[in-house]
Parts: sequence; C-alpha cells; structure tokens
Amino acid sequence: MTLVESSAAELLGQLGAGETSSREITQACLDRTESHDAQVGAFLRVDADAALAQADAIDKRRAAGETLGPLAGLPVAVKDLLCQQGEPTTCASRMLENFRPPYDSTVVAKLREADAVLLGRTNMDEFAMGGSTENSAFQPTRNPWDLKRSPGGSSGGAAACVAAGMAPLSIGTDTGGSIRQPSAFCGVVGMKPTYGRVSRFGLVAFASSLDQVGPIAGSVTDTALLLDAIAGHCERDSTSLDVAKPNYLQDIDKPLDGLRLGVVTEHFGKGLDPEVESAVRAAIAAYEGQGAEIVELSLPHSKHAVATYYVIAPCEASSNLARYDGAHYGYRTEERAMLAQLQADRKAAQEAGDEQALDDIDTALVRMYRQSRSEAIGPEVKRRIMLGAYALSAGYYDAYYLKALKVRRLIRQDFDQAFEKVDLIIGPTTAAPAPELGQFDNDPLGMYLLDLYTVSANLAGLPAMSLPCGQSKSGLPIGLQLHAPPLEEARLLRAARMFEQSGAWETKRCEL
Repeated sequence: MTLVESSAAELLGQLGAGETSSREITQACLDRTESHDAQVGAFLRVDADAALAQADAIDKRRAAGETLGPLAGLPVAVKDLLCQQGEPTTCASRMLENFRPPYDSTVVAKLREADAVLLGRTNMDEFAMGGSTENSAFQPTRNPWDLKRSPGGSSGGAAACVAAGMAPLSIGTDTGGSIRQPSAFCGVVGMKPTYGRVSRFGLVAFASSLDQVGPIAGSVTDTALLLDAIAGHCERDSTSLDVAKPNYLQDIDKPLDGLRLGVVTEHFGKGLDPEVESAVRAAIAAYEGQGAEIVELSLPHSKHAVATYYVIAPCEASSNLARYDGAHYGYRTEERAMLAQLQADRKAAQEAGDEQALDDIDTALVRMYRQSRSEAIGPEVKRRIMLGAYALSAGYYDAYYLKALKVRRLIRQDFDQAFEKVDLIIGPTTAAPAPELGQFDNDPLGMYLLDLYTVSANLAGLPAMSLPCGQSKSGLPIGLQLHAPPLEEARLLRAARMFEQSGAWETKRCEL
C-alpha cells in the first residue's frame, strides 16, 4: 500500500515506528495533487514549499525526541472559508479574492497545536452556498469517481481531495449538509458535530445559527482522530459549548450493546433512488445482524425541513453578507470608470429633461456599493441574498422568518421525542448518487432538494455523519447517514465503526 492509500491512523503508526517521515508523506500528497488536481479541481491553492517546511520542522522535532501533537506530520487540507493568518481566504468568491486574514481561526490554530501540516485550501461553492461546488467563482470541482459528475457541496473540494488520495484528512463546514452530502457522493466519511462542539471563531459566516465545522476522512477512525483535535470550548466563540470533550478514539472499536436504531418512515418515500434504498436497507440489516434493535418511527415535521431551511439560511446570509460592500470589506469596483458612468447618466437625464430619472440616480457612494456587490458576487449568492432580504422586509417577517423559526422548533421537538425511543437514527444521506455537472443549472429547486435528508440536523443542532455503504451499478458511492442526540458524537462514531467492522461494506478507493 502506498502512502496516499494509507489511512491517517496507519500513517501515524508508520511515523511513530520510523518507517516514514512527514516530508515523505507530504511530498506524496503533493505529487498526487500535482498529477491529478488539474482534472479534479479540489484545491484553490497549494503552497508546496510551506507544507514541506512544516513537515521538515516536525520531522526534526520528532528526531529530537520532543513530544508532538496528535496529528504530528499528517497533511490536512482546509476549506477556503476558515481564516488562516496571512493566507488568502477567498470563500471561492471574487469579493474576497485578495483577503488575507490577520489571524488564525480557532480550528486552524488547533490544527497547528496538533502539529498537522497545513497542505492547502480547498474549493467550495461561493460563501458555502450550493450543493455541487459549481458555484465557485474560480473553478468547478469534479467527482474523482466520475469526472463528469459533481462531488457535491459546498465542501466539494474537501471531500474530493480525500477521495482522490491528495490528503488523508480535510476540514469542511456544514450549514445544511455541506460535509455529509459531498462525503456521500465521494465515498468518504464526514461528520457535522453538534452546534457549538467545534469553534466557529474565524469561520466566515454564511448562516450563523446553522454553520458548523467538521472533519472529513477516509475512515471512521480517522474522522474521530481529526474531530478530537479540533473540538472543544472556545472563549472567542459565544456559541461554543462549555462542556467536557470526550476522547473520541478511546472506545471507538467497542460495539454498542443494546443499540436501538430508529428508521424514519418519511426517509423512504417517493423520490428515493432504488439503489440507494437497497444499500441503506442492507446496512440496516447489517446492524440488525449485530444485535441492534430496529424501531420504525416518524419525524412528522421533516417534510417542512427544506422549506424552513431555505427561509432561515438566506435570511441569515443576507444579514451576514451585508458587510461586503467594497468599503468595509472586499472587492471595490474601479472607481474612475464608475464615477464617469455616473456623470454620463446624470448628463443624459439632464439633457432629456427627465426630472424623475435625475431624482432616481444613485449617489456616488450608493453606486459604489451597488456596483461592487454586483460585479463581485455570483448569481447563487445574489439569489439567496434577495430571498433573505425579501423574507426579512417589513410586512413579511412574521409570515416567513418568524414562521420558519416556529417550525424549526417543531423539527427539534420531533428529534427529542424520537431519541426517547432510540439511540440513533439511521437512513440515507442523499436521495440519489452524485448528479452530473450542470444538471441543476436551470433548476435551483432541484439543487436545494439534494439537502432533503441533511438539513434537519442543522435546524435541530444535532450531530450527524455520513459513511459509505455501497455503490450504484455505475460505480458511484452511496452514503449512509446516522443522527445522534446533542453532544453524542462518541456514540455516533462507535456506531459507525460497528458498521465498518461488520464487513457489510468495505470502503473502496477511486482510481483516477
């Protein structure tokens, strides 16, 4: 097995035994990226020299017998919306193309403390708005299993780079399924932790009450390894939970006795691809074979989850993105040309004697705001800003936003009642395998429905994860999703590991 085919846990073992070095592992990842990323487009930037310098420093410390962090020498890719000091943090948007944060996000700081090698910045949908990584302002990302298909999104680059063997670990974010959905499409493991379990300090906000940072890896154990390094209370994040963090690796290989799994009736209705249903039901049977009790249950308000999400998330996005106006943050239109056009517009109105047009012409400041945003923000982000601004406008707040918040409460209540009967909820991550690139170019609603099974966890603030459980006849990965009660990530990981150990499905690697 080559270095890029090895799991993070295996690589740590080899490093500890002196069988390889961080430089060799990092160089192998860089070589793999150089060979294949022109096809895949997983990374926006890779600084090979900086990564190798980090690797050399860790090798030197290891040789000196120093105590090292839990990720010592392992390359980790980071989604391009987590601030990293001095490193462009673009959110895949022209608006922030030249933004270099003066500080590290807490997650990046924790990766440094864990002695990880920061390999590069992964592609994403602009400001994390999208489900296919086609909404990046710079490039689309392709699914390593089939380059004509999407890797999912918005953490498409983060999932694709792990699937393609370019990095053993990566960091994604999940606002409505943006870790779990691309993990399912790319055949890797991804977790959205409980809201507040991982710090959001230094994460460029999309929807603040829904955003959560989480790990993506090639196995459940590797996912636990990365979560262990990034989770924990953060005083800089007011939403961070001040609770003890368990050791996620300690009991990960111990099966859960008396496990009760809830199967949600609404998750197996119209629209679910037969191959996905077959793979998920086989996974449920595998758990049953290990002694798990299967309990049929209902989440009656889950049918409203997508509609609720697409009111709340755009409302929060329209507020969060108001700061990008060309004055306080980000791209500013070319001012001389803008002022010349403004003067020409005013002159034309004067010559026409059009008093109404003269009254309607922008001031220079408003024209600068408007033109800067128009030029630098992509169409999907504009669509969500307009949706959110409309729902929050006078006369519509109660009818849309407030109502959505009430439904959100009911969705959480459904989960609370379900977890009185079961330990975890099991079902599909997505309704179908990865779609073709461009499939939803003129169908934003179809794109939003990719989040059908994932948005509920964000609305309820629960931990959930996706792991591979099969393949379609055309060789595309299929994802199994597990939901847990708040702060039960350890239970989630142990249950996922049970499935891996059952042998019902052996995770496969794609061949590029």
